Amino acid sequence: MMIRQTPVTCTGHSRPVVDIAFSDITEDGSYYLISASKDGKPQLREGGTGDWLGTFEGHKGAIWSVDISYNGTRAATGAADFTAGFWDADTGTCLASCEHKTIVKTVSISQDARLLMTGTARSQVRVYDMRRPKDPTEEYTAHSGHVKRAKFLANDNFFVSVGDDQKLKMWDRRTSKELRSVPFDQTINGMQLREDVVTVSHGCSVALYDLTTFDLLRTHTLPCVVNSAALHCDKQYYVCGGEDFLVYKVAIETGQITESYKKHFGSIHCVAYSPDGEVYASGSEDGTIRLWQDVVGHTYGLWQRPDTVNCSPGGDFHMNSIGN
Repeated sequence: MMIRQTPVTCTGHSRPVVDIAFSDITEDGSYYLISASKDGKPQLREGGTGDWLGTFEGHKGAIWSVDISYNGTRAATGAADFTAGFWDADTGTCLASCEHKTIVKTVSISQDARLLMTGTARSQVRVYDMRRPKDPTEEYTAHSGHVKRAKFLANDNFFVSVGDDQKLKMWDRRTSKELRSVPFDQTINGMQLREDVVTVSHGCSVALYDLTTFDLLRTHTLPCVVNSAALHCDKQYYVCGGEDFLVYKVAIETGQITESYKKHFGSIHCVAYSPDGEVYASGSEDGTIRLWQDVVGHTYGLWQRPDTVNCSPGGDFHMNSIGN
């Protein structure tokens, strides 16, 4: 039987949405969603409802990557203007702007929110100490070509990265050495972490690896090129999206597509799960973010208060420009 899913549509971006990230659940029980768009205006939202909270203004080019700290107090942006921004997500103040010599393709905030990692279009991964952000404290020639994703692991002593060279790598920051490398035979489009599992979308496939051993856990082939895949917190299934405009939910054990929905009007560039697993988000070439119920029919977020949501910019505050 076909399940009817009614997603929340979050408008406000004028160009494609290329990256999204959720915070962890904060002390007051809420969590946040940050989005990157080619319009150069990353946005912050209430994660469970899509309510718009603010826009980070100041970049002068497309935003390629965003991240938000576990506690939701810090945000990071990587842009085509050769800078990475580090922000106070509560007040909108730009705390630092880290200059590069090329486009910043990926950003990651450490668990303690003191470090910012960037990956560039010229093979480099850098680590900045936000207490002294002018120059990087570490630099790695991580991949040939673009570094597509670089993310801190939970204890911040290690990080993983993927790049144009079609490799997944793990690095030890204590020794500045590459520990492991896994080659792929297709272009890597995305990478996400969920505790001890890394999910890699490559070509028309999704692969899941154990981060402690780098053993391949599962690999599945989808009906289209997959740009992004996100693992649910119970690790029984994941969602993914790509070039056919569809969002898929896939069972880990069998590889069976259990649900699929077509509400976007363009390729899906990014997907992410909320920290409690109740909602997943998708960002598209059509310039929208859509929030989907993990279990259709649950009373949760906007699905229980449809008259109070404000998913479009226009209410609270615009966040301070970089350099102000």
